[in-house]
Amino acid sequence: MNSFSYERAASIDDALQLAAQPGAKFIGGGTNLLDLLKGGAERPLRLVDITRLALADIAELPNGGVRIGALARNSDTANHPLIRQRYPLLSQALVAGASPQLRNMATTGGNLMQRTRCYYFYDTAFDMCNKRLPGSGCAAKEGQNRIHAILGASADCIAVNPSDMSVALAALDAVVRVRGVQGERSIPMADFHRLPGNMPQLDTTLRPGELITAVDLPASPFASHFHYLKIRDRASYAFALVSVAAALEILDGVVHSARVVLGGVAHKPWRSLDAESALIGHRLDQAARSAAARLAVQGARGYAHNEFKIELARRAVIRALRRAELAEGTI
Repeated sequence: MNSFSYERAASIDDALQLAAQPGAKFIGGGTNLLDLLKGGAERPLRLVDITRLALADIAELPNGGVRIGALARNSDTANHPLIRQRYPLLSQALVAGASPQLRNMATTGGNLMQRTRCYYFYDTAFDMCNKRLPGSGCAAKEGQNRIHAILGASADCIAVNPSDMSVALAALDAVVRVRGVQGERSIPMADFHRLPGNMPQLDTTLRPGELITAVDLPASPFASHFHYLKIRDRASYAFALVSVAAALEILDGVVHSARVVLGGVAHKPWRSLDAESALIGHRLDQAARSAAARLAVQGARGYAHNEFKIELARRAVIRALRRAELAEGTI
């Protein structure tokens, strides 16, 4: 681990000023950043501790939505009455992530900022990784790529976003609130993470020095019919091979609105508007579920070790939709 300076921010403005220095990184729970530091995949010159900032509240918004502070712990968010009652899909996704110990430390903002998962990115013994060393190549394309992307990948990177929370937030039309030295702005969840393209070193659309302050959830019609399905190699403390956030608004047996978002398959949560459109106006029978599942993975491309993920994702969508239909608004 390289040497770095450490400073604790006393206010948001203080944090932004400290982060304006070259090589600075914010640190909250540190559940991802510390691993990256120890392995040498991240080498900041300065850590700006934001844990004392007043950004941990979870509160109701006037429009019936909820604002989650960037420093709200994942365990607190998952168990908060407003989240459990109005956004049980998010609570379910958070509980599926990591371990209880990590959820007690991890924060909303930090979860959003997790680096994408790839053996070659995390292991600095490999000097071929466009995410860590732009222009060096992508070792995963011809190497071990079982966990890697089947959608939205590029010639430069096939890594995947590991966040369970982000998949649910994408299904719930969340908005990420950020603040920088030039002021505040709001980023729709669909635009927060980016596909790798020819700049895979950038995971998000945040500008340098910007700080996540909160996540806003609009009022949602999906508190009754929802399911977060996570398929992984072991029952706990494992990243998803494939996950699905399925949310349905069903009126008189017919789907009125729907959300279908895949995780573990791309550089960002992968929402399928085509799959959602195929469900609207129909009863959720096997034909409708199968049609949506086919559309959810259209354009998917596998590599030597992850071709299986295409069929796995299709079946996972069918299963998640069926469970969402049968849900009764409880978790």
